[in-house]
Amino acid sequence: MGGSAKDRAGRPSAAAAEEYVAEVEAVGREIQDPVAKLRFLRSSLRDYPRLAPVDGVPSGRARRILYRWASLESLRGLSAREPQAAGGPGARRKVLVSRAAAALTLLLAAGRLVMGLAALVVVFAVGSAAYRHARPNADPVMASVPGSASVGPVALPPRAGLAPASVWLVEMGAGFELYSNGLRIDNTYEVGGEPRRFRVFDRTSGLRGEVQSRPVGILFHTSESDVWPLEAAYNETLRDSTQRLLRYVRRNHLYNYVVDRFGRVYRVVEEETKANHAGHSVWTQGDEVYLSLNSAFLGVSFETRWEGGHALPITQAQFLAGRNLSDYLRARWAIAADMCVAHGLTSVNPKKHLIGHHVDWARGFPFEAFGLPDQYSRPAPAVVVFGFGYDEDFLKVMGEPWPGVREAERALSEEAARAGRSLEDLRRERQQLYDRWLGEQSQAEEATASGRAEPAPAGPAGG
Repeated sequence: MGGSAKDRAGRPSAAAAEEYVAEVEAVGREIQDPVAKLRFLRSSLRDYPRLAPVDGVPSGRARRILYRWASLESLRGLSAREPQAAGGPGARRKVLVSRAAAALTLLLAAGRLVMGLAALVVVFAVGSAAYRHARPNADPVMASVPGSASVGPVALPPRAGLAPASVWLVEMGAGFELYSNGLRIDNTYEVGGEPRRFRVFDRTSGLRGEVQSRPVGILFHTSESDVWPLEAAYNETLRDSTQRLLRYVRRNHLYNYVVDRFGRVYRVVEEETKANHAGHSVWTQGDEVYLSLNSAFLGVSFETRWEGGHALPITQAQFLAGRNLSDYLRARWAIAADMCVAHGLTSVNPKKHLIGHHVDWARGFPFEAFGLPDQYSRPAPAVVVFGFGYDEDFLKVMGEPWPGVREAERALSEEAARAGRSLEDLRRERQQLYDRWLGEQSQAEEATASGRAEPAPAGPAGG
């Protein structure tokens, strides 16, 4: 149909949306900081409905210049509060160029009544947008499951309907597997990794001799990659971002699984082989102690940024797919519920004997909704077994340690008091034990690979 490109509800057309998105993305490329870029994109999307009158401007070039002008004004308002979002001198120069181009175009078209009226409306809209950005404003959060604005009780999809008695493979086709609980796995990016080989420590007897090759746990991660607004206008960008992430994960063998923003599950590193996802990490089950969890745990990463866990940072589609994936992996490998944990609760700095080297999901993972125990309330193994602590950098991110850290500290203090020792002395002893066990594990792995005799164990943890 002719006339305005707006739809019947008075909203801008799809073509106008594409023009606006193209100009916003052009400005966004000047912003180096990914968090600042995300805030700018979200701010621009919120402004878009107010720029609807631009859609009536008959000149395509004029529309594009006005959209660019509005985007740069949005960036200028954002940078007044967050200077790192300004994008450097290049962005500031483009503000001046865009203003000059817009003024020239409007001057040449001043004789056209429709153009003049539209320009007046646009000036009003841009001024309103600039005013809103100049006001104090709450920081936006990423797209999340509806109703999940904090880490308190959230409204999560229930497990309604008839559930299968077990999880089995229903169908396999070119590039996919379908399971009885609705899980669909895309295996087009699948690659093999190094064989799983690991040993377990016992708190009473030290290193066990047998080498294990079956995964015993699941470690949940966030990808910390670029996250774009979950909006239709960004559909192609969202898809391209996921493809880049998957190629990077495959090239570096980072995770066994990736769950993208649309809830698609990709197997990347074969389950039978290890992925390089855990780094230095500690977890326990009873008296069994696991160090450096790459081989012992499967790595499942959600395509998102954690951003402190103040909101559930995954989409509803990711939540449902992640829960089905967790059920499938637990069923296939007979993984106990208490061996499914967030990466941030296990990650350590071995040189400084500190927890929280990585903090993804150190707060906010929906354990209960996944049918798993609350791992945040469980005494932190790295603290209670090895006497690890935390520093100011950890507190800057977390504010407060999760409850399990406090519980572990209390347990360690009580143990020191019962033994008539200082807490620092007990911590130092436990940290030295970690160093010995970590060295012993490394030597055992080298011996297994070369066929040499294994080293003698370092002894129990004590206490």
